[in-house]
Amino acid sequence: MRKYSYNTIVGDWKFKRWRFTVINKQQFNLLFFSLVIGLITGITSAVFRLLLAHIDEVRNLLFTKAVLKGGVYFVYVISFSIFSVLVSLFLVKRFAKEAAGSGVQIIEGALDNLLKIRWKKIFPVKLIGSIFSLGSGFLLGREGPTIQIGAGIGKMIKDIFKLEPGHENPLISAGAAAGLASAFNAPLSGILFVIEEMHEHFKYSFNSVASIMIATGTADFVVRSLIGADPVIGIYIYKMPPLNMYWIFVILGLFLSFIGFAFNYLLIQSLNIVQALKGYAPYLYAISIGVIIIIVGFLNPDFIGGGYGTIHLVLDHTFNITFLLLLFSGRFLLTILSYSTGLPGGIFAPLLAIGVVTGTLFGHLLQHTMPILQISVGVFAVAGMAGIFSATIKAPLTGIMLAVEMTSDFQMVLPLIFTCFIASTMTTILGNQPVYSILLKRVLNNPANSDIIIQQNKSA
Repeated sequence: MRKYSYNTIVGDWKFKRWRFTVINKQQFNLLFFSLVIGLITGITSAVFRLLLAHIDEVRNLLFTKAVLKGGVYFVYVISFSIFSVLVSLFLVKRFAKEAAGSGVQIIEGALDNLLKIRWKKIFPVKLIGSIFSLGSGFLLGREGPTIQIGAGIGKMIKDIFKLEPGHENPLISAGAAAGLASAFNAPLSGILFVIEEMHEHFKYSFNSVASIMIATGTADFVVRSLIGADPVIGIYIYKMPPLNMYWIFVILGLFLSFIGFAFNYLLIQSLNIVQALKGYAPYLYAISIGVIIIIVGFLNPDFIGGGYGTIHLVLDHTFNITFLLLLFSGRFLLTILSYSTGLPGGIFAPLLAIGVVTGTLFGHLLQHTMPILQISVGVFAVAGMAGIFSATIKAPLTGIMLAVEMTSDFQMVLPLIFTCFIASTMTTILGNQPVYSILLKRVLNNPANSDIIIQQNKSA
């Protein structure tokens, strides 16, 4: 039995007090700086969204004048598109190649200590480049830039304040979660995205989860204060089908799994083709896609852009099956072509738009074949949005929460569970890997990325 002397007791007490003080100081630093990250990310995202909204208004005005008057306005729109593509692609290729696309794969590599986050380059290149690429009408989303910028802010805070090495993973994760939350006004989706989609890279602990909760909550609060608290899409409350009809959502999930599989396959193939281009060919390719997008936009502006307008249009109006097929085909192809150019921008929003169109198309086909059911088409539109996300990103919980938070329709949870579970499970059976895992492997296996690969892990 251990004998306790006065010195032993005092020594143990001092050690425990020291340990308690150190641990609490480290925890306080982590949580405090998570709040700072959320604050900076929220302000940045709000400014970014306001700028994009203004640019969209200017582009739509030019489109309208070009359609009505033609001539010089048509030249203005084409010139603006070409100029935007050149500026955006030049910034990426010249200063920060990791700013291409959504950047989520770069974050995952950084969390594994495989890739560098060069925040001094990423912040300006991603922000300015995305303003040009998204503003020109490419089918890219604002959430990719805000996620990568948020992660960069997390790394910036860690470097500037010389925080503990163990703080890097949770702070980068907190910034990424805050970026997603501020893009969609969806804080729970931001938290789930890091925990679910980045689970192999995110170091889970009570403190790390608390840090992403603080960052997402702060960022969302800031954005809502500066822009507004309304849901991104709007409030749509649909009449739910009877429980004995829920097998229909299983069929929808199966349908979406094949679409998700095809999307991932074609996306990677297109990226491989563009990666093989040399010299000025990537610029010419991107310009060509930009001109195609502008021409399509003249014919119908709902076929281009990030997809928010398309989602509103489909949910607010009734279209025939022919138009929905054209809208699905056009946005599906143009989304893949847009992302393949290497311009900065995400795929979440374009994917959600494809899902809404697909679900609406499925609902119309169901009404034609089984009119006795009398189920609201909007139910399938929302389910399609979450299901396509689950099939491609393979993060069903995030897909469910994203659809719920974007529409404020909480009664959709059960149909979404059926749809997303089947979509993600079936696409796995088909051999479909999460798209960001594939993109990360492409980055690590590309010799051109040697300057962002951490050398001691390059052989891993």
